Amino acid sequence: MANITEVPVPYKDSGGTELNGFLVHDEAAQGRRPGVLVFHEWWGITKHVRDEARFFAGLGYTAFVADLYGGKTADNPEDAGTLMNRLMGDAMVVNARLNAARAQLANHASVNPARIAAAGYCMGGKLALDMARAGADLRAVVSFHGNLTPRTKAEKDKVKARVLALNGADDPFVNADSILAFKKEMSLAAVPYKFVNYPGAVHAFTNPEATAKGEKFKLPLRYDAEADRQAKDEAAKWLAAAFR
Repeated sequence: MANITEVPVPYKDSGGTELNGFLVHDEAAQGRRPGVLVFHEWWGITKHVRDEARFFAGLGYTAFVADLYGGKTADNPEDAGTLMNRLMGDAMVVNARLNAARAQLANHASVNPARIAAAGYCMGGKLALDMARAGADLRAVVSFHGNLTPRTKAEKDKVKARVLALNGADDPFVNADSILAFKKEMSLAAVPYKFVNYPGAVHAFTNPEATAKGEKFKLPLRYDAEADRQAKDEAAKWLAAAFR
Protein backbone atom coordinates (compact mmCIF):
# COMPACT_ATOMS: atom_id res chain seq x y z
CA MET A 1 0.00 0.00 0.00
CA ALA A 2 1.28 3.45 -0.90
CA ASN A 3 2.52 5.67 1.89
CA ILE A 4 2.92 9.02 0.16
CA THR A 5 4.89 11.47 2.25
CA GLU A 6 5.82 15.11 1.65
CA VAL A 7 9.03 16.43 3.18
CA PRO A 8 10.17 20.08 3.09
CA VAL A 9 13.64 20.43 1.57
CA PRO A 10 15.72 23.58 2.15
CA TYR A 11 18.42 24.00 -0.50
CA LYS A 12 20.33 26.69 -2.40
CA ASP A 13 20.99 27.51 -6.01
CA SER A 14 24.48 28.23 -7.36
CA GLY A 15 24.07 31.91 -6.50
CA GLY A 16 23.45 31.10 -2.86
CA THR A 17 19.73 31.93 -2.86
CA GLU A 18 17.90 29.97 -0.18
CA LEU A 19 15.11 27.86 -1.64
CA ASN A 20 12.42 25.68 -0.09
CA GLY A 21 11.12 22.73 -2.07
CA PHE A 22 9.14 19.61 -1.25
CA LEU A 23 10.10 15.99 -1.85
CA VAL A 24 7.12 13.68 -2.31
CA HIS A 25 7.38 9.91 -2.60
CA ASP A 26 6.07 6.56 -1.45
CA GLU A 27 8.11 5.56 1.58
CA ALA A 28 6.89 1.97 1.30
CA ALA A 29 8.46 1.52 -2.15
CA GLN A 30 11.81 -0.23 -2.38
CA GLY A 31 14.78 0.62 -4.53
CA ARG A 32 15.60 3.52 -6.81
CA ARG A 33 12.90 4.82 -9.13
CA PRO A 34 12.47 7.58 -11.72
CA GLY A 35 12.13 11.15 -10.49
CA VAL A 36 9.84 13.94 -11.66
CA LEU A 37 10.63 17.63 -11.23
CA VAL A 38 7.47 19.68 -10.67
CA PHE A 39 7.52 23.38 -11.63
CA HIS A 40 4.89 25.72 -10.22
CA GLU A 41 2.62 28.36 -11.76
CA TRP A 42 3.22 32.09 -11.49
CA TRP A 43 1.59 32.07 -8.04
CA GLY A 44 4.54 30.17 -6.54
CA ILE A 45 4.29 26.93 -4.59
CA THR A 46 0.60 26.41 -3.80
CA LYS A 47 -1.57 23.51 -2.69
CA HIS A 48 -2.25 22.74 -6.33
CA VAL A 49 1.36 22.10 -7.31
CA ARG A 50 1.95 20.06 -4.15
CA ASP A 51 -1.10 17.96 -4.98
CA GLU A 52 0.25 17.44 -8.49
CA ALA A 53 3.49 16.13 -6.98
CA ARG A 54 1.43 13.64 -4.98
CA PHE A 55 -0.14 12.49 -8.25
CA PHE A 56 3.29 11.69 -9.69
CA ALA A 57 4.33 9.99 -6.45
CA GLY A 58 1.19 7.88 -6.71
CA LEU A 59 2.40 6.67 -10.10
CA GLY A 60 5.50 5.28 -8.40
CA TYR A 61 7.92 8.16 -8.94
CA THR A 62 9.74 10.44 -6.53
CA ALA A 63 8.57 14.00 -7.17
CA PHE A 64 10.33 17.22 -6.24
CA VAL A 65 8.43 20.51 -6.12
CA ALA A 66 11.02 23.08 -7.14
CA ASP A 67 11.06 26.51 -5.52
CA LEU A 68 11.57 28.99 -8.35
CA TYR A 69 10.83 32.13 -6.33
CA GLY A 70 12.99 31.72 -3.24
CA GLY A 71 10.08 30.93 -0.95
CA LYS A 72 7.84 33.74 -2.18
CA THR A 73 4.21 33.29 -3.25
CA ALA A 74 1.53 35.62 -4.58
CA ASP A 75 -2.21 35.81 -4.00
CA ASN A 76 -2.97 38.36 -6.73
CA PRO A 77 -1.99 38.82 -10.40
CA GLU A 78 0.05 41.98 -9.82
CA ASP A 79 2.39 40.33 -7.33
CA ALA A 80 2.47 37.11 -9.34
CA GLY A 81 3.42 39.02 -12.46
CA THR A 82 6.19 40.83 -10.61
CA LEU A 83 7.64 37.57 -9.30
CA MET A 84 7.39 35.88 -12.69
CA ASN A 85 8.92 38.76 -14.64
CA ARG A 86 11.75 39.11 -12.15
CA LEU A 87 12.57 35.42 -12.56
CA MET A 88 12.05 35.11 -16.31
CA GLY A 89 13.99 38.30 -17.00
CA ASP A 90 17.26 36.75 -15.80
CA ALA A 91 18.33 33.64 -17.74
CA MET A 92 21.19 32.93 -15.34
CA VAL A 93 18.83 32.85 -12.36
CA VAL A 94 16.36 30.63 -14.23
CA ASN A 95 19.09 28.15 -15.11
CA ALA A 96 20.46 28.19 -11.58
CA ARG A 97 17.02 27.43 -10.09
CA LEU A 98 16.26 24.65 -12.59
CA ASN A 99 19.67 23.02 -12.19
CA ALA A 100 19.55 23.22 -8.40
CA ALA A 101 16.16 21.49 -8.39
CA ARG A 102 17.38 18.73 -10.69
CA ALA A 103 20.42 18.17 -8.49
CA GLN A 104 18.26 17.89 -5.37
CA LEU A 105 16.05 15.27 -6.98
CA ALA A 106 18.89 13.33 -8.61
CA ASN A 107 20.80 13.08 -5.34
CA HIS A 108 17.92 11.64 -3.33
CA ALA A 109 18.42 8.04 -2.21
CA SER A 110 15.15 6.90 -3.78
CA VAL A 111 15.95 8.24 -7.26
CA ASN A 112 17.72 6.77 -10.25
CA PRO A 113 19.58 9.91 -11.44
CA ALA A 114 19.62 8.66 -15.03
CA ARG A 115 15.82 8.57 -15.16
CA ILE A 116 14.42 12.04 -14.51
CA ALA A 117 11.56 13.95 -16.11
CA ALA A 118 10.07 17.40 -15.61
CA ALA A 119 6.46 18.55 -15.46
CA GLY A 120 5.29 22.14 -15.22
CA TYR A 121 2.13 24.19 -14.99
CA CYS A 122 1.56 27.51 -16.80
CA MET A 123 4.87 29.35 -16.21
CA GLY A 124 6.34 26.08 -15.00
CA GLY A 125 5.21 24.37 -18.19
CA LYS A 126 7.18 26.87 -20.26
CA LEU A 127 10.22 26.35 -18.07
CA ALA A 128 9.98 22.58 -18.46
CA LEU A 129 9.82 22.97 -22.25
CA ASP A 130 12.75 25.39 -22.24
CA MET A 131 14.76 23.00 -20.08
CA ALA A 132 14.23 20.31 -22.71
CA ARG A 133 15.11 22.73 -25.52
CA ALA A 134 18.39 23.50 -23.78
CA GLY A 135 19.36 19.84 -23.87
CA ALA A 136 18.90 19.06 -20.17
CA ASP A 137 19.42 15.47 -19.10
CA LEU A 138 15.74 14.56 -18.95
CA ARG A 139 13.88 11.52 -20.24
CA ALA A 140 10.60 13.38 -20.69
CA VAL A 141 8.90 16.72 -20.25
CA VAL A 142 5.21 17.41 -19.72
CA SER A 143 3.80 20.93 -20.04
CA PHE A 144 0.33 21.54 -18.63
CA HIS A 145 -1.24 24.73 -20.07
CA GLY A 146 2.22 26.24 -20.55
CA ASN A 147 3.38 29.01 -22.86
CA LEU A 148 4.82 27.39 -26.00
CA THR A 149 7.05 30.26 -27.16
CA PRO A 150 10.72 29.35 -26.69
CA ARG A 151 13.43 31.39 -25.05
CA THR A 152 15.77 29.68 -27.51
CA LYS A 153 14.47 27.31 -30.16
CA ALA A 154 15.25 23.61 -30.01
CA GLU A 155 18.12 22.45 -32.20
CA LYS A 156 18.21 19.18 -34.08
CA ASP A 157 19.71 16.29 -32.08
CA LYS A 158 20.13 18.45 -28.97
CA VAL A 159 16.89 17.66 -27.14
CA LYS A 160 17.09 14.47 -25.07
CA ALA A 161 13.54 14.48 -23.72
CA ARG A 162 10.28 13.24 -25.18
CA VAL A 163 8.02 16.29 -25.11
CA LEU A 164 4.30 16.35 -24.26
CA ALA A 165 2.33 19.62 -24.40
CA LEU A 166 -1.20 19.61 -22.96
CA ASN A 167 -3.18 22.69 -23.84
CA GLY A 168 -6.64 24.19 -23.41
CA ALA A 169 -8.04 24.76 -26.89
CA ASP A 170 -9.78 27.94 -25.71
CA ASP A 171 -6.79 29.32 -23.80
CA PRO A 172 -6.40 32.95 -24.98
CA PHE A 173 -2.77 32.98 -23.84
CA VAL A 174 -1.82 30.31 -26.41
CA ASN A 175 -2.85 31.32 -29.92
CA ALA A 176 -2.98 29.29 -33.13
CA ASP A 177 0.24 30.80 -34.46
CA SER A 178 2.21 29.78 -31.38
CA ILE A 179 0.84 26.23 -31.64
CA LEU A 180 1.86 25.97 -35.29
CA ALA A 181 5.29 27.40 -34.49
CA PHE A 182 5.73 24.91 -31.63
CA LYS A 183 4.85 21.94 -33.82
CA LYS A 184 7.19 23.14 -36.57
CA GLU A 185 9.98 23.70 -34.04
CA MET A 186 9.63 20.20 -32.59
CA SER A 187 9.48 18.58 -36.03
CA LEU A 188 12.52 20.44 -37.40
CA ALA A 189 14.50 19.52 -34.28
CA ALA A 190 13.44 15.85 -34.65
CA VAL A 191 11.99 15.82 -31.12
CA PRO A 192 9.60 12.98 -30.23
CA TYR A 193 6.59 15.04 -29.18
CA LYS A 194 2.84 15.09 -28.81
CA PHE A 195 0.54 18.09 -28.63
CA VAL A 196 -2.98 17.72 -27.22
CA ASN A 197 -5.72 20.37 -27.31
CA TYR A 198 -8.67 19.97 -24.95
CA PRO A 199 -11.84 21.51 -26.45
CA GLY A 200 -13.50 24.10 -24.24
CA ALA A 201 -10.64 24.21 -21.74
CA VAL A 202 -9.00 27.52 -20.92
CA HIS A 203 -5.89 28.46 -18.97
CA ALA A 204 -5.02 26.63 -15.73
CA PHE A 205 -7.50 23.82 -16.41
CA THR A 206 -5.73 21.42 -13.99
CA ASN A 207 -6.00 23.76 -11.01
CA PRO A 208 -9.14 23.39 -8.83
CA GLU A 209 -8.44 26.88 -7.46
CA ALA A 210 -8.44 28.46 -10.93
CA THR A 211 -12.15 29.13 -11.30
CA ALA A 212 -12.40 31.21 -8.13
CA LYS A 213 -9.24 33.13 -9.01
CA GLY A 214 -10.48 33.73 -12.54
CA GLU A 215 -13.76 35.15 -11.25
CA LYS A 216 -12.10 37.23 -8.57
CA PHE A 217 -9.50 38.81 -10.83
CA LYS A 218 -11.45 38.77 -14.13
CA LEU A 219 -8.93 36.44 -15.78
CA PRO A 220 -9.58 33.59 -18.26
CA LEU A 221 -8.80 30.88 -15.71
CA ARG A 222 -11.08 27.91 -15.09
CA TYR A 223 -10.76 24.40 -13.72
CA ASP A 224 -11.97 21.66 -16.08
CA ALA A 225 -12.30 18.31 -14.33
CA GLU A 226 -12.58 16.27 -17.52
CA ALA A 227 -9.63 17.97 -19.22
CA ASP A 228 -7.64 17.54 -16.02
CA ARG A 229 -8.45 13.82 -15.93
CA GLN A 230 -7.53 13.32 -19.57
CA ALA A 231 -4.32 15.32 -19.20
CA LYS A 232 -3.23 13.25 -16.21
CA ASP A 233 -3.91 10.07 -18.17
CA GLU A 234 -1.81 11.38 -21.06
CA ALA A 235 1.01 12.38 -18.72
CA ALA A 236 0.99 8.99 -16.97
CA LYS A 237 1.24 7.16 -20.30
CA TRP A 238 3.92 9.51 -21.60
CA LEU A 239 6.14 9.06 -18.55
CA ALA A 240 5.63 5.30 -18.46
CA ALA A 241 6.78 5.06 -22.09
CA ALA A 242 9.77 7.36 -21.46
CA PHE A 243 10.93 5.37 -18.45
CA ARG A 244 10.28 1.96 -19.97
